[in-house]
Amino acid sequence: MTRHCSTVLCAAVAALVVLGLVMLTSTGAWVRGISNPYYFMFRQAQMTGLGLAIAFGAALFPLEYLRRWAPWILMLGCVSLILCFVPGIAAPEYGSHRWIKMPVISQFQPSEAVKVVIVLVISTWFARWQTEVRTFWRGFVLPGAIAGIPIGLIAIETDVGTALSLSIVVGAMMFCVGTRLLFALPTALVVGAGAVYYVMHDVVRRTRIDAWLDLENHQLDKGMQQWRGLLALGNGGPWGVGLGNGVEKFGTLTFAHIDFIFPVVGEELGLPFTLGVVMCFVLIAIAGCGIALQANNLFNRCMALGLTCVIVVPAIQNIGVTTALLPNDGLPLPFVSYGGTSMVFSLLAVGMLVGIHRRSHAFVAQEYPLTRQTRLAVRL
Repeated sequence: MTRHCSTVLCAAVAALVVLGLVMLTSTGAWVRGISNPYYFMFRQAQMTGLGLAIAFGAALFPLEYLRRWAPWILMLGCVSLILCFVPGIAAPEYGSHRWIKMPVISQFQPSEAVKVVIVLVISTWFARWQTEVRTFWRGFVLPGAIAGIPIGLIAIETDVGTALSLSIVVGAMMFCVGTRLLFALPTALVVGAGAVYYVMHDVVRRTRIDAWLDLENHQLDKGMQQWRGLLALGNGGPWGVGLGNGVEKFGTLTFAHIDFIFPVVGEELGLPFTLGVVMCFVLIAIAGCGIALQANNLFNRCMALGLTCVIVVPAIQNIGVTTALLPNDGLPLPFVSYGGTSMVFSLLAVGMLVGIHRRSHAFVAQEYPLTRQTRLAVRL
């Protein structure tokens, strides 16, 4: 299977992209304030084409050339995150500062680009100091601080879900590289305690947690999205009500084309397609790990692992939120939900993975058959 990791990866991604375009055709017509019922589908198709072109270029471009520019790329990413708070450039929506205005593409979400940047910087760091990955400073403190700066800026934007997913990605990379658990576990406990303190003293987050714990009694306020998502999944049953026949997307299930598109899939297409979505992300995870195992150096191995987590971890969070297994955090489902920036950089990650696989060499010990055997005997 390891020889066909790129094929499996591209097939799973293609299935998710096609499903996303179909579901945007079904849900986009019912979004308020949009005159063209196919606006979201056409817009997503355009960004998919742009993302495929970028992914093709990334597959041919050697990532080793980016290592020398990693610090400058990180600085550029942090500046783009800071621009989310600059008046005239920032485009805040629903109380969050996640977007900036761009001349051609209207809006741009820097946190989606910073996901790939963090993976690049951490991979560059560990490739440079691979002999000291088990030390306290260069194996844990300094790489954690480098990743913590952009993650902190993303959290300040009130994009806590993305900040949490990136923290998991960085933690997975450090664990697989060989960072000592003696350093990581106490830090994780302290950060977890700080997160609990923050949630308990933040009114918005606290109400979301309370609504998640008792959705039935909060189905008209903070728990409405998750409650209607569960009703959509239940209404679909095993086989769904048919493409385009779902009722929750008519207004009761808000953001059905973005954050909560997974329940619409379950309502209209049923259990085979929801399980198919989950299976596609499982295949992406397996293919990404296979590419990482075949990488010919530590830098490519870290890049493959980090890029795989950048795709799979948000998917786990989104499916967990829409099925009420996790509190609501507003993350889209990669390749399926509407979002041009998410689509472009998710496809960029796929292109990088394919490029790493192309440049990897699996060394297999070859057995050379004996052409002639000579027997020697000692004559006494």
